[in-house]
Order: sequence, then structure tokens, then C-alpha cells
Amino acid sequence: MIYRLPGTHPLMQGRTIDSPLISAYTGRPVSRRPVWFMRQAGRSLPEYRAVREGISMLDSCLRPDLAAEITLQPVRRHDVDAGIFFSDIVVPLKLAGIDVDIEAGVGPVMGSAVRTAADVAALPHLDPDALAPIREAVGITVAELGDTPLIGFAGAPFTLASYLIEGRPNRELTATRALLATDPDTFTRLLGWVAELTITFLRAQAEAGASALQLFDSWVGRLDAATYEAMVQPHSAAVFAGIEDLGVPRVHFGTATADLLTNLYAAGADVVGVATDITLAEANRRLGGSVPLQGNLDPALLAAPAAEREAAVRRICAEGDAAPGHVFNLGHGVPPTTDPEVLTSVVDLVHSIQAKTQEH
Repeated sequence: MIYRLPGTHPLMQGRTIDSPLISAYTGRPVSRRPVWFMRQAGRSLPEYRAVREGISMLDSCLRPDLAAEITLQPVRRHDVDAGIFFSDIVVPLKLAGIDVDIEAGVGPVMGSAVRTAADVAALPHLDPDALAPIREAVGITVAELGDTPLIGFAGAPFTLASYLIEGRPNRELTATRALLATDPDTFTRLLGWVAELTITFLRAQAEAGASALQLFDSWVGRLDAATYEAMVQPHSAAVFAGIEDLGVPRVHFGTATADLLTNLYAAGADVVGVATDITLAEANRRLGGSVPLQGNLDPALLAAPAAEREAAVRRICAEGDAAPGHVFNLGHGVPPTTDPEVLTSVVDLVHSIQAKTQEH
């Protein structure tokens, strides 16, 4: 299964190959039901807020010691089965030389939008040497994690391109839809550029020690299946093809993607992340019961009464047992107002529920 990774990689050394996470991702029996949370390293943790004080988001991502510390915090606190590398989907844009900043309360803001053929032609290429702080941060993190795997991640071409086109977060994706409709060639070239950038970014994380890679497509649920398949899926497929030789499990996740699950899988994923707009049981049915799944507790239930939350956790675990593998997660990220003790209690509950494929 493992091909082009350094001999010092945790998978090559056998440190993470039989971990609950990698076992579930690859459809093998697990020693305990694995769980991690999207955005588990972040504002819900007081220790995160303490180390981030006075430091911008992008600076936090690009300081290797700080990025590693933030990645490790939830693993120490919650006993989750994986670290998710602390970064942001616009980090590779920044490292490529794009004028981008993350404004508090707003999100990624570009110095100028990318909306014409000339804009796309002028985009720089990401120099692999610029990824040195990413490699260093991953290396520090992996050394501390031991036999707990690290998940690397990146934004998918459509979502990252939408930020470039809009210039700032816009849930309506007005300019993105307009470019797609009026100049599909420029739209296609832009997504191709993002795909190449994303491959470089993901490969750097895996080669430095990440044991799995996840592609996030936050905005793709705004597209219908036909448009996604024709205009977007080929670029996500190019990303997955560009990391296939590494041999690490590849996870594909998007929000509001109930009608795109088969497409997310067809793009080349090994594991499909399930959002909250569909039950895990229905997701498993649509995927033919043959694809390892990840998900999908509604993040809102983290603030619900304990009995309601526990019932949902147990239902999701039972539904996950019907898939070849299941990694418990949320259907989106941890809300910043979440009580960390609640997250720890969810981890403890998930670990207490024996998986159908659990080793004896």
C-alpha cells in the first residue's frame, strides 16, 4: 500500500499503520473505535487562545513550533485518535506569494480578486522550498505524536478558487458562479492552477510525516451534481491522482454534499467524510456499503442536553458499523463556544462503544 514515502515516515516505520484511525480508513479491524474532530485545534480550547494571543492566524500557521503545539493540544486534552495539522486552506496561497490575509470575524481576504484570463495567467507557482515551515511543523508534531497519526489537509480546488474569485468570503458565490457561466475556460484554468498548488502542499505534509490526507471542499455543496461532475470533479480528481503514489489514505469532505457523495468518492477518495445534511446510514447506502466513512455528529449537539447528544452518538456509531470502516467525527467543525469537557466526554463515549470490527 505504501509507495513513495521516506523510510523515517511513521507508516514506513510501522508506528501508525495499525492505529485505529488508519485501520478504519483502510477497512481493517480496529483496537478501539477511532474519533477526531474537525477544528479540534482551535478557539474552543483555552490553551489555544493563550498561545495565540497577539499572534495573527497566518503567523500562527507559519511558525513551526506554534503550529505543532496547537496541533498537539487537543490530542493531549481529549485523547483523540489523530491530530489534524493546524493550518488554513489559504496558507499555500500565501506561500505562493498571493496577497492574502485572514481578517478576524471575516475570513480570508485577497489583496485583489482573480477574475480574468490575465489574472489567472499572472498567478505564481508555489516553490516547494517555500514549504519549509510546513515540513518543519509536521516533523515536530509527528515526533511528539508517536504512534498517533497526523492528518494533513488542504482546501479543494473549487473552494480555494472561490476565495480567489470572490476576493473575500461570500456564501452566495456570486462572482464564482458568474465566471463559471460566462468564461468557463478561465474558470477551468484557475482550478487547474489551484489543483497543482494543492498537490504540492499535500505532498509536503505527507512526505514530512502525515499518515493521511484530507481534502476539504467547504463551498462545493452550492453546486448541482451535473455542474460539479463536469466542471469541478476533474480538478479534485487531479489532486487525488497527484498524491496517489504516496499510498496514504485520502479523505474527501464537503459540506451540504448529500447529493454529491458518489462524486466525492469517484474523484479518487479512499474515505468519504459525511456532513450533517444526510444520515450516515443513508450515506452508506448511496455509496453501496463499500466505502469507509467519517462523521457525522451535528456540531449543534455539542451544546445540547447530554442525553440527546449521547443518543445521537450511539446512533451514528451503530450506523457506522454497517460501513467497511468508520471514524467518528462531526458533520462540520467544532464551534468556538464548545465546552472542551463536552468534547472529552464524546471521545470517552465513542471509545466505550465497541466497534463491529473491533479486535478481540
